[in-house]
Amino acid sequence: MQSLISLSNIVKSYRGLLALNGVSVEVQPGITGLLGPNGAGKSTLIKLILGLVKMTSGTGKVLGHRLGRDGRKIRNKIGYMPEDDCYISGLTGIEVVQFSACLAGLPPTEGLRRSHEILDFCGMKQERYRKIDTFSTGMRQKIKFAAAIVHDPEFLILDEPTSGLDPEEREALLNRIRLLCEQANKSVLISTHILPDVQAICDNVMILSSGRVLLTDSIENLNRTNSPTVSFRVLGDYQPMQQYLESRGYQVQITFERQVVVAGKGAEIVDEVWRGAEQTGSRIQSLVPAKNSLEEIFLNTVREAGNASA
Repeated sequence: MQSLISLSNIVKSYRGLLALNGVSVEVQPGITGLLGPNGAGKSTLIKLILGLVKMTSGTGKVLGHRLGRDGRKIRNKIGYMPEDDCYISGLTGIEVVQFSACLAGLPPTEGLRRSHEILDFCGMKQERYRKIDTFSTGMRQKIKFAAAIVHDPEFLILDEPTSGLDPEEREALLNRIRLLCEQANKSVLISTHILPDVQAICDNVMILSSGRVLLTDSIENLNRTNSPTVSFRVLGDYQPMQQYLESRGYQVQITFERQVVVAGKGAEIVDEVWRGAEQTGSRIQSLVPAKNSLEEIFLNTVREAGNASA
């Protein structure tokens, strides 16, 4: 599978301060989550990919074009949704999206037609004719997303796309992103602090901290546990099940949500849980294969990197 973005030993410094320190990474087709604490270098990396800042050293290619030399060609193929608002005061919602379409090279009439089509896709109705200054945070997020995709880009960079959205709108936007990937063959880089969003729709994860890439892997690999592990809930007291399983050599952990996580050798772990339920009279709910917690992976990765550099 050919990489969409290929970076090799990228360094970016601002007056001696390293924002990116030897970044080497391959971004594959699909949806990639970019994670990192504040000040990790995520914004600098995005600006560098877009050709808005020059790298101090290193080499790279973005969508087949050389990084640092073909910035305009790269930006023509990318749709960018910034974290901060960047609209022109006094314009209506539809005018903001049409303006973005025209900036991308679409004629005004075609840009207007395309803007209506995209706002329909984004679930925006008559409010598109209101002044954007009157929009709520959620409505402005929709406008920014529409402006990022109105010119039908090959690749999307979304910076905190679900910030400020209520749960229903957040789920709707994530579904739109996944739809673009699956049905329109778009690839996406999402920079976010909301780990459940990454778990929900991303194919791959990149963790950045202190200007260095600490981890890149697929969600599938990260979710996979080292040993056969299941999790379940017990209706009522979980202690009889915990005692039964521990007496048979299984490792049992109770999460703060009262989820029972059982790990051990052998594939018979599920059968043992059901035998335990029968013998203890416990009622089991939602027995599923356990997954590694993306939050724990993120925290442990950043913590270990900090300890190593201390």
